[in-house]
Amino acid sequence: MISQTQLVDRLTGGLAPTAASEPFKVEQRLLNRELSLIEFFRHVLEEGLSDRNPLLERLRFLTIFSSIVDEFFMVRVSALKEEVEEAHLQPSPDGMTAEQQLFEIRKQLRPMMVECVRGITSDVLPSLESAGIVIASLDSLSETERAGLHEYFERKVFPVLTPLGVDPAHPFPYISGLSLNLGLMVRPDDETDGSDQARFVRLKVPPVLPGLVRVPDSDSKFVFLSELISANLMSLFPGMMAGESYAFRVTRDADIDVRDDEADDLLRALEQKLRRRRFGTPVRLEVAATMPREMVEYLTQSLGLGEDDVYRVDGPLNVSDLSLLCDLNRPDLKFRPLRAFVPEQLKARGSMFDVIRERDLLLHHPYMNYSTVTRFIREAAEDPDVLAIKICLYRTGQQSKVAEALIQAAEKGKQVTTVVELKARFDEENNIEWARRLEHAGVHVVYGLLGLKTHCKLTLVVRREGTRLTRYVHIATGNYNPLSSTTYTDFGLFTTDEEIGADATEFFNYLTGYSQQTEYRKLLVAPVNLRQELTRLIERETENARANRPARIVAKLNRLADPLIIEKLYEASAAGVSIDLVVRGVCMLRPGVNGLSDNIRVRSIVGRFLEHSRIFYFANDGSEEVYVGSADWMLRNLNRRVEVICPVRDPGLRRYLKDEVLGAYLRDNVNARELLPDGSYLRVLPDDADEPFDSQNYFEGREINGPGRIDELANVHK
Repeated sequence: MISQTQLVDRLTGGLAPTAASEPFKVEQRLLNRELSLIEFFRHVLEEGLSDRNPLLERLRFLTIFSSIVDEFFMVRVSALKEEVEEAHLQPSPDGMTAEQQLFEIRKQLRPMMVECVRGITSDVLPSLESAGIVIASLDSLSETERAGLHEYFERKVFPVLTPLGVDPAHPFPYISGLSLNLGLMVRPDDETDGSDQARFVRLKVPPVLPGLVRVPDSDSKFVFLSELISANLMSLFPGMMAGESYAFRVTRDADIDVRDDEADDLLRALEQKLRRRRFGTPVRLEVAATMPREMVEYLTQSLGLGEDDVYRVDGPLNVSDLSLLCDLNRPDLKFRPLRAFVPEQLKARGSMFDVIRERDLLLHHPYMNYSTVTRFIREAAEDPDVLAIKICLYRTGQQSKVAEALIQAAEKGKQVTTVVELKARFDEENNIEWARRLEHAGVHVVYGLLGLKTHCKLTLVVRREGTRLTRYVHIATGNYNPLSSTTYTDFGLFTTDEEIGADATEFFNYLTGYSQQTEYRKLLVAPVNLRQELTRLIERETENARANRPARIVAKLNRLADPLIIEKLYEASAAGVSIDLVVRGVCMLRPGVNGLSDNIRVRSIVGRFLEHSRIFYFANDGSEEVYVGSADWMLRNLNRRVEVICPVRDPGLRRYLKDEVLGAYLRDNVNARELLPDGSYLRVLPDDADEPFDSQNYFEGREINGPGRIDELANVHK
């Protein structure tokens, strides 16, 4: 295996200064945020193209890739295009203008999108056909099968189709974002009427119907709904001649920004914004590879897009339609089901309150069943000694046992307060619906703070125990969403620590009242003290290294994009602090650069589960500290969101997080990729002396105990 040093020497090129006194330029210090995110997309794509994963899991990765690229255009590309249109000249922190970023984004994404579709059409679908799951063309079906599909079309599809022609009396129709459409030309069949001019017609493929239609009398043979519609066009245009149809899809700006001066009524303001979202500015046009140039130009001009915004696709445009196959009952083509378990100490005790009061409890999802969290909320709702429940909800999902338990608690007369973040992107409608249901049940619903998203995951339960009140706190890295808990890796800490409980009480007063809380005993809270405390922790390691005392930082997070924190990490590296970062997605820090980040290593873990947990370890001259919580190291998390980070005070739990969890991620040579100084990644592979080690498989069935490992594993990938 190539060593880290060799990789740095090979790839840094002009990154290293020619003299110790020569400063690094901005573009040498930071990687571009958008291009770094695209590298994460590449990792997801690679998983979909890798034959080490089961077939249906590969297809799921490819549908996920398509989905996150859609969202990237809807939010990030749309924002950059807006900057260009408004002549915004301020470059990004890495020194790139919006125009330069758009150029590089297109350059990187175009071949990846082509690769995704080619992987589907030339590899995954043919392999699935060999396994008995077929996406068939209509021409390949028997006469009986075609007759059955025609009947389905007449009964279920034809009544909901609405062709929209364009002529002087009918302007170009509105094209909804991410809808699949067919474009075609029609002309009168009778040329003697003197009106033989061809007209453009747009036909929307009904999103209320499945994108894949099951072939009659078959459990695993399907046709695309769009192909079925194309084969029956003459039913829609009697007396006309219909030309060949071509699929196309438009991506629109879908970002929502509710300003403070608009938010006299946040709920109403957000609902109005949501209604406008569907009319966002077009930012991308995807067309079938066979669409004639004239039709592409017509669509481009009608939508107000440029040639650079057009993406030709030689395959299905709506890749998400294929997700139906991922849900088929074919365990032989999927990952082995995870055996999630309930911790032993909870099985032996009747009440979770008894367990937590005795000792802090740490849950590791999805390896430990999320039912433990819902059980805690349910017990709090049913226990007559529980007086109050306070909780922060960020993404609830359409079905939420947690929210249902809160409603039950309010109906029993308990004081229930819920902070619902209405502005959780693409989950706004769900949260609005739950907010209304909770309010109707008598729950005190708060929408957070103006100008800030409430992103933390925190519950406070106040329980009467004898003559005193005990505060039970649950602090998590992930949302209160049982569905996502099966595919996201996260931690949840339960504690009755009095200082943390007092902090939690004052924190909810900060959210629900007009508290101007500026200090907390143990919790690190953004935007109050998290940035200052995080900076202090890094600076402390820096000073320890300079004094030749033990100094080390290991952090696992989703994104690292705060320039000030990155500068502090560079300073720590220069002082000799050994730093290992496990960053799933965006990382603007350049690791392994001579004179800048020699002692920093960054890896990304992308595998079966989405790595979502945040863990922060500081050696602290032997008095080790470990924190868990909701915040990434980004400007928005530290300055523009309400976040909570909590110290793990139980020595056994600290040891588990430090040695077992972080140690495993540093040892992984199956799902890990190393970030190189130029912003690209290199997959970590076991060398001749190493056995394959999959960190995500490692945790299955493991109770939270184990031997120390991190000191041994810290440098295995140097």
